[in-house]
Amino acid sequence: MTALTLSTSSAATVRADAVVVGVTKGAKGVVVAPGAEAVEAAFGGKLAAVLETLGASGAEGEVTKLPAADGLKAPVVLAVGLGDAPAKGEAFDNEALRRAAGSAARALSGSKKAGFALPVEDAEAAAAVGEGALLGAYTFTAYRSNGNGAKSGKKNDGKSAPLGEVAILGGKPRDKEFKAAAERSQALAAEVNRARDLINTPSNDLDPKSFAAHAQAAAKEFGLKVEVLDEKALKKGGYGGLMGVGQGSEAPPRLVRIAHTHAKATRTLALVGKGITYDSGGISLKPAGHNETMKCDMSGAAAVFAAVVAAARLGLEVNVTGWLALAENMPSGSATRPGDVLTMYSGKTVEVLNTDAEGRLVLADALTRASEESPDAIVDVATLTGAMVLALGHRHFGIMANDDAFRTSIFEIAEEVGEQAWPMPLPDHLRKGMDSPVADLANMGDRMGGGLVAGIFLKEFIGEGIAWAHLDIAGPAFHEGSPWGYTPKGGTGSAVRTLVRLAERTAAGDLG
Repeated sequence: MTALTLSTSSAATVRADAVVVGVTKGAKGVVVAPGAEAVEAAFGGKLAAVLETLGASGAEGEVTKLPAADGLKAPVVLAVGLGDAPAKGEAFDNEALRRAAGSAARALSGSKKAGFALPVEDAEAAAAVGEGALLGAYTFTAYRSNGNGAKSGKKNDGKSAPLGEVAILGGKPRDKEFKAAAERSQALAAEVNRARDLINTPSNDLDPKSFAAHAQAAAKEFGLKVEVLDEKALKKGGYGGLMGVGQGSEAPPRLVRIAHTHAKATRTLALVGKGITYDSGGISLKPAGHNETMKCDMSGAAAVFAAVVAAARLGLEVNVTGWLALAENMPSGSATRPGDVLTMYSGKTVEVLNTDAEGRLVLADALTRASEESPDAIVDVATLTGAMVLALGHRHFGIMANDDAFRTSIFEIAEEVGEQAWPMPLPDHLRKGMDSPVADLANMGDRMGGGLVAGIFLKEFIGEGIAWAHLDIAGPAFHEGSPWGYTPKGGTGSAVRTLVRLAERTAAGDLG
């Protein structure tokens, strides 16, 4: 992974392959952002004019490379757009810094080191630059013939390798706050990238059993407690949702409990992730064109797994328990059929009207099991419904909850860490649409408001008196377009940063 350092070197003296500066859109054109004074001086005060000649405007994420002027140790200057300049006396928005650093780091792939001379007024700004750069530098090359997983004997040309080192200039390496911010950024980015790696791994190499093995390996490395229920234990325990979804596949389901505990913790946060390692739709087969990215249907479990490991790496004074509901949804002679009735772990019966509405079935079992431990709050994360994508697009995830204050807290946390989200309701009248003539409820309801219907279904399996929130990350979990900011093509690691900040707030006694 890309290294992160705090450097006392100036932008003029740092020895690196490139120095990164920020530019903004001013009222009269490009304006060089604070932090780049030494670079501006080397260009005789004409850096902005040179950049405008090259077509730069200061727009967010815009990248312009140019040869360095005399007096700079680095041979290349990379100017990255920060968007509109903040009002006089105001600091740059941390999310703008994250995105700019991510764009710059991605543009410097193949380089060994870059000095980032972006506006770093305090430790939080330094953390934003570090986090954005580390996330933007991410690459997934395990299956490329010239990548880390090469078997062809071809030599890696290095162009696809991530930027080797990010040096934050003006980062005050001896300052406790700056040092802690950098360490947090490195741990957090490593776990977001862990989630991305899992999401990007094809389903022939990541099934429920191998996913569970990843959890067991991480537990051993970071001192976590882990328990894996295999298909025999699930059948014996009455986990009808997990078994019903997974019974059509040759790769049987798993339920993984992975937990970070702290001796001084007084609160417990339970995280539950949907882990469908491949979703064909089952007997309700998805139409052509909807299957190609279904390796990403375990993004919720990846986010939960990564967040628990991050809590351990950061030593958070809170107990964080992750539940990974893992299954592969395949059609076969043994698969669950539309019209079948499953008896869930809670004892409730569910008529399966559509086998492609399987995520809520595995989550229901995991939510019931998590509720038995009486945590202070439960948050589930899932690529649950196409309806949520239709409602909010590809960049926002929906937040539903049984407690308005808790929903608001998570929304504010998501905004704080730079993850786009939106609070959604759980209208009582939609529950009637899931009434079944043969079971306690059906796994489908009204077509309109389908994302909300799914949330209402999950609510049925939450223990009494437990605050609960549901994050539907179907939109932002997997990015099929061109990279932007620190968001790569493919798995994004959506919700990891929100969950980690929630755990930090819980540790501080501010659960919401």
